Amino acid sequence: MTGDMAAPARDMTAPGPVPVVLAGARGHGRWHLANLRRLQDRGRVRLAGVCELEPLTAGELAGAGFHDEELPAQSDDFGALLDSTGARTAVICTPIQTHTGLALTAAARGVHLLLEKPPAATWADHARMTAGVEGAGVACQVGFQSFGSHALPAIRDLVRTGAIGNVTGIGAAGAWVRDEAYFRRAPWAGRRRLGSTDVVDGVLTNPLAHAVATALDLACRGRAEDLRSIETELFRAHDIEADDTSGVRITTTGGLPVTVAVTLCAEQAGEPYVIVHGERGRITFWYKQDRVLVQRAGHGPEETVHGRTDLLENLVDHLERGTPLLAPPASTGAFMRVVEAVRTAPEPAPLPAGAWETRYDGPGGGARRVVPGIDALVASGAESLALFSELGAPWARVSEAATP
Repeated sequence: MTGDMAAPARDMTAPGPVPVVLAGARGHGRWHLANLRRLQDRGRVRLAGVCELEPLTAGELAGAGFHDEELPAQSDDFGALLDSTGARTAVICTPIQTHTGLALTAAARGVHLLLEKPPAATWADHARMTAGVEGAGVACQVGFQSFGSHALPAIRDLVRTGAIGNVTGIGAAGAWVRDEAYFRRAPWAGRRRLGSTDVVDGVLTNPLAHAVATALDLACRGRAEDLRSIETELFRAHDIEADDTSGVRITTTGGLPVTVAVTLCAEQAGEPYVIVHGERGRITFWYKQDRVLVQRAGHGPEETVHGRTDLLENLVDHLERGTPLLAPPASTGAFMRVVEAVRTAPEPAPLPAGAWETRYDGPGGGARRVVPGIDALVASGAESLALFSELGAPWARVSEAATP
């Protein structure tokens, strides 16, 4: 995908549904395509264009509900497509290393953004992107969907009113199953870099990035300046460059520990969650389900399920009514500090052959690598706020600290 930095004037206040260009409509982009169909049916947006290296077929578009009378324009030139369609907003769901360049192309044209996570591959690129969108005066929403959960303000209210006493730490756990084909789905999959270009497609920074970002949102509203130190433990069972089984412990400037333990080599796939530990109880948040469990002294367990605001719809509300953005770039600064710590850490350590095994129960019977006992270790990390090496995992080395 290409895009220059020319910036023709356009009317950004035209009435009617907001015209949107989607960059990257396959893979996870299919979810955005379906969401655009939903919002188009509600009269909020209009899919004006699709930017893909290979155009979507009529069958792919029809499968998402777009038919002959409303087919979007298509091009592999992002900037030209923004110009020809008069798009007011762009959704960028392309490989990580392309995010900054495409975001700046849109910003230079005054086009507002929904930028998929992670927003950039490096701290420098994130800073450049943030400066670019701020300088252009465009709105940018980062695609951490969990930030739209109504559970987050509910949890903050519980903490603020002392429901669990003083917060002593935040833990997060994610145990997912990914087969070997997952790491062959794209040239950048499972890579730390392509040539001299950083990618950083590890478990902490991409597939289970929501666990990291959600924990940091609860710890410090995601502000980069509120982090004091970052410790990483990066491992890989698969034959890839990046990490697939990792832990990170972030300490805020206020001394609060935030520990995240995640894997793509789980024995059984589980729902990822965040635990807010307090002196008199805990709050567990299953962020994909918007489900919250409160356990505290003197009360029985209380479980609630909350609603969620779609991030693209929130962006449209922001443009039309000034509604605050739920996931602006500033709220992802702390997460990007973690991405940078992972990027600059030593190469992920390959697990010894005896630490993992191959099973053939992946999607379609595909082969996958499993680390026996990892499910319990991941849960223990979130529970005790400890890293794998501190939990006694025989394959884990002593952690290496990085200070942002």
